[in-house]
Amino acid sequence: MEYIKRHLERKFIKMNDFFKAVLVTGARQAGKTTMLKHLAEGKNYTYVNLDNSAVRILAQSDPALFFQTYKPPILIDEIQKAPGLLEQIKIMCDESEETGRFWLTGSRQFKMMENVRETLAGRVGILNLYSLSQTEKAGVCFENDLDFTYDCFMARRKYMPKNSIMNVYEHIWRGGMPSIVSADPEEMRVYFDSYLDTYVIRDAVEDGGITDVVRYRKFITACSAITGGIVNYATLAEGAGISQPTAREWLSLLEGMNIVFLLPPYSNNALKRLVKAPKLYFCDTGLAAHLSLWLTPETLMNGAAAGRFYENYVVSELFKYYSYSPVKAALSYYRDSNVKEVDILIEANNFVHPIEIKRAASPNPREVKKFALFEKAGVQTGPGGIICMCEDAIPIDAQNCFIPSNLL
Repeated sequence: MEYIKRHLERKFIKMNDFFKAVLVTGARQAGKTTMLKHLAEGKNYTYVNLDNSAVRILAQSDPALFFQTYKPPILIDEIQKAPGLLEQIKIMCDESEETGRFWLTGSRQFKMMENVRETLAGRVGILNLYSLSQTEKAGVCFENDLDFTYDCFMARRKYMPKNSIMNVYEHIWRGGMPSIVSADPEEMRVYFDSYLDTYVIRDAVEDGGITDVVRYRKFITACSAITGGIVNYATLAEGAGISQPTAREWLSLLEGMNIVFLLPPYSNNALKRLVKAPKLYFCDTGLAAHLSLWLTPETLMNGAAAGRFYENYVVSELFKYYSYSPVKAALSYYRDSNVKEVDILIEANNFVHPIEIKRAASPNPREVKKFALFEKAGVQTGPGGIICMCEDAIPIDAQNCFIPSNLL
């Protein structure tokens, strides 16, 4: 299969020149190893996969001997399977000023990340890789930063075909797992079933202490049913037949495995009576569609969950963009006790960019009037608008515009 260029490559190369070790985390099968192997071409990196039981036993029992056998520069896959290697990596980092000696991947964050941060503080750069974005699939990398101005989107439109509802729902339904970019529906169903059994559930059993596999699978399915919605632990617990504390624990597990991500509520002392619960989204919309039994892009597009899946798609595209971008941003959503809601707020460069998400091609422009509540509260707002299915960016007022969802 032809290699698909990942937008994280730019950031990885930069961090590799700065840190002695770089760790790439992300869900299983998201493409971490493929990307690093591609970047290692022509270089003398030793590749070691800790899924190999013989190699793993050596790494766990004798880290010093492991590194006598496999010398840096080295690419170690699934580092969480031998956390004892981290102490030895720390020693070796301190013995040399050379950067980029250790390339590490890890699929599960919930146990590994604390060890990495404690042991390799100041020595490791940590990056996250997600499944393919729409622009990665299209082979497009926009030259300009996303600032939500009309000019920004006009400059981007030459790189992408016009927004198409069928193309968008094909992307949502298929998701971005590299292995199934060109798979047919039957192959996709078998892939996702195997993915759930082989990775999501097995990893949770081995490393997350899950013992009730049947209820855990029901819980994952219950999460897919509320994608794009505010987390309600009572609903999730009822859907899986478990207690609310267990629902909290299992959701944290899924978040640590990069299966779901939680969008926090906006926090501002000047704005009172704000909702405290996060919203839930799947990192890969294809997995969510499979769990919810949407068997074709058409049934998903015309079904009751079409709007929620469209919102998940938009939020996840923004989430991926800012994970790979040089720009640091905080993403959140706004909802108060008066049920005033703004779908996503992007805090970047000291501005808050308010964004509404609508599946329509011609949403009501009056939706942006609610953005005024931030200005009244003294929040410095930047350009925003309505991300939707329009074909071209269209100004709404001096600050906001209709934004085609394929230009993110």
